[in-house]
Amino acid sequence: MKTKNVLVTGGGGFLGKAIVKKLIKKKISITSFSRSFYPDLESMGVMQVQGDLTDKKAVAKAFKNTDAVFHVAAKPGIWGPFEEFFRANVLATQNVISACLENKIKQLIYTSSPSVIFDEFDMENIDETAPYPGRYLAPYPETKAMAEKLVKHASKKGLNSIIIRPHLIWGPGDNHLVPGIIKRAKKLKRVGRKDDLVDTIYVDNAADAHILAFQKLLEDPSLSGNIYFVSQDEPVSKWQMANAFLDAAGLPPVQGHVSARTAYIAGSIFEFVYKVFNIKKEPPMTRFAAKELATSHWFDISRAKKDLGYYPKVSTKEGLQKLKEWFSKTG
Repeated sequence: MKTKNVLVTGGGGFLGKAIVKKLIKKKISITSFSRSFYPDLESMGVMQVQGDLTDKKAVAKAFKNTDAVFHVAAKPGIWGPFEEFFRANVLATQNVISACLENKIKQLIYTSSPSVIFDEFDMENIDETAPYPGRYLAPYPETKAMAEKLVKHASKKGLNSIIIRPHLIWGPGDNHLVPGIIKRAKKLKRVGRKDDLVDTIYVDNAADAHILAFQKLLEDPSLSGNIYFVSQDEPVSKWQMANAFLDAAGLPPVQGHVSARTAYIAGSIFEFVYKVFNIKKEPPMTRFAAKELATSHWFDISRAKKDLGYYPKVSTKEGLQKLKEWFSKTG
């Protein structure tokens, strides 16, 4: 590889760390920019810069002598003040782009989300031509869409960039999806019908997609500005997958059922009450969560196969076994 120095935002996070590990194998000098210090990154020989991505000067300084950037850091979630999501997802991305342009960085690989195109209805075999919706039910997808548009615009200004949209990342070390399901295990109920399908992606496969985008963009700059869905390429029932996660953790399957309509009404009521009384914690249900849980979300990844040579090396079955082993080791 021609690239010598790579910076990963959120290198200590779940996906960021998986990307870092794969870059290390390619003998590339890596810097992680995060708010926290991670001992495990230090043990890997990764240089760490602690800072806030909303601090434009700090970002520009950290990006000096860098050839390429993986912008992975973001604020996920289905609830919270819009301003917090805007700062973490939009302002931070603005600063990353500015720092790349200022430091003449060759390329940017940006981690987005399929939720940016969620229009509250089933998404079945959707490809990258799907438009952004007219409204969003939560600040996360709205601000990720805003950030994605910034990256697309920057690609027209000379910053070679690719946008990756992985869906429902999971695996050993997961600190978001699987823990969220386990936390709610006793109260979790199936929402809507049984036959809706979703795409997921094992964390190492998601990292592979980012590395492939990095490599292919170096080889072919005409790919700049492209967006790619990536997944296990194996849509499954979200409730079957949730039960598989619970089984890996030694817990019983989801019990009970709530209609999509009931869940949406409950989400509306919870949102109203939580906003009126300024309750900070996440509600048991929101309109966005209700719609997400009651609809299908699976995508056509043929573009990633064709342009990037992507395919999921770790099967869902193998990934679940690795997850189960991780739970056994960590308790």
